[in-house]
Amino acid sequence: MNTFKPHRLLRNKHVQTMYATLFRKPISLAIEREIFEFDDGDFVECFWLDKPSIETNKPIVVLFHGLEGSFDSPYMQGMMKALQSNGYACVLMHFRGCSGQDNRLPRSYHSGDTADAKVWLAHLKSVYPNAPLYGIGYSLGGNMLLKLLGESGEKSMLEAAIVISAPMLLSNSAETITKGAARIYQQYLLKPLKKKLLGKYQQHDMESLLDIPLSQVKKIRTVREFDDIYTSRINGFKDAEDYYEQNSAKHFLPEIKTNTLIIHALDDPFMTPDVLPNTARQMLSINDEREASSSIQFDIQQYGGHVGFVEGTLFKPEYFLERRVIEFLQSLDLEFTKK
Repeated sequence: MNTFKPHRLLRNKHVQTMYATLFRKPISLAIEREIFEFDDGDFVECFWLDKPSIETNKPIVVLFHGLEGSFDSPYMQGMMKALQSNGYACVLMHFRGCSGQDNRLPRSYHSGDTADAKVWLAHLKSVYPNAPLYGIGYSLGGNMLLKLLGESGEKSMLEAAIVISAPMLLSNSAETITKGAARIYQQYLLKPLKKKLLGKYQQHDMESLLDIPLSQVKKIRTVREFDDIYTSRINGFKDAEDYYEQNSAKHFLPEIKTNTLIIHALDDPFMTPDVLPNTARQMLSINDEREASSSIQFDIQQYGGHVGFVEGTLFKPEYFLERRVIEFLQSLDLEFTKK
């Protein structure tokens, strides 16, 4: 029932990855915006769909987007619509600077930046004490979410989590997108990243903070260079490789105690299958606790690309991820009902 079976014309990994971005129409949703302030003086925008009353005991689904994603990302709008249609309240926490408004500080966000999400989740727990919290993380947001769950262990604030197309070995992903056709994704991601960093050079004394002149920033050609020059330095890591090593979610999988579903395609063009534990790559039903906690369920598909998983036909597409996520969440609701 959960096997992803794309049409033969949709089987190519690049078609899967780019289809929704190129062809899926925007979905009109009645979003309620919430500005959430942090103690360091910065903020994020959180977008609610069907924001509940504080007395609610219905689950709230918290979503985390991918690198340079936002509410405008087709996968985010599609999932929020599917959640609404099935009776769930949901909220997207944008990472710093991703909602369309520049954040205030020289730093922004990164693949292992769990601090902001922890503060936001603690806020939700205090405001909605009777509501179970579920989490969904896409790509970079998925890596962050898995790291958060591993760091939290038994003290997780989430009842369950779903992670989609996460680059669980960051160095692997940074290398993979420098090769072959995947280079198009690198340029697609680098354009907004560089634009934001150049903007920070206008707003802050970035040359002093990074010890990097503006002229060198303009010459950045790869994501790894960007992470070496900016992401690692502004967040206190030695260099890109140190940042990748300390924040790759694969290292945190054994410590996860939250009921977690990881959905991944073996043909994901952003990374190789090496990001997955051996047991997941072999699609075994029993996990090796040294590689991944038994709290994790792997849904490994042959096809799907990166955050793609488009079924149906070219002109009548269906989106496997939305169906799969709803099925998983409804199975959790049944479990809670039995308790």
